[in-house]
Amino acid sequence: MSEDAAKESRRPPTAQAFVLTELRRAIIAGEFLPGQPLRQNTLAERFGVSRVPVREAFKVLESEGQVVYEPHRGHKVASLSLTDLLEVYRLRQLLESEAARVAVGNRSDSVLAAMKVAARDVELASAAGDLIKMTEANRRFHFELLAAARMPRLERIVQVLWDATEAYRFVYYGAESNRARVEREHARIVQAYAEGDAELLVALLDEHREHAVDALRTFLEVPSRQVI
Repeated sequence: MSEDAAKESRRPPTAQAFVLTELRRAIIAGEFLPGQPLRQNTLAERFGVSRVPVREAFKVLESEGQVVYEPHRGHKVASLSLTDLLEVYRLRQLLESEAARVAVGNRSDSVLAAMKVAARDVELASAAGDLIKMTEANRRFHFELLAAARMPRLERIVQVLWDATEAYRFVYYGAESNRARVEREHARIVQAYAEGDAELLVALLDEHREHAVDALRTFLEVPSRQVI
């Protein structure tokens, strides 16, 4: 199978799904920066579609907090202030701590195996310098644990919070030292889950988030990068 054919086979089944996937990737990869305008015509031409799937993709991204709409100005990539970031991570702490405790009570070999595979994928992507794949694998790692709690409403809320900071996670992974730290912390999280130590697992997840917040605090405090 040729490279073009392989790409085509992986393309989402609808134009809206395709545009949504590509926009998410572009935002995560920093192709579209926080506060940058998003023009329907330009994006439709870029993706080879009409404006309708672009408009529909915007609606989804708006609901996730990744895109905002301003009357008479159009859509743009959402920006976070430090205050916004701290609120998002505080909400995640509350919800993910509850999910982690429940997940430990439901722990299974299949979840443990899936977390280990995702953690390994994070390491491989990091070693290759592929930050998009690392971001995707990291998300899978954390949501394997969340899904184990069997609390779908909680999981959906965390997904919205997670999406709001996805582009900033890519910034965090830009430093090799941060990527190495993520790998070490994932290994400890896996071990705590394997041992059924709920309180240690919660503490490690808290530490994991705090390190990301500390690094992003510096990024968001640079005046030229704040768009509030």
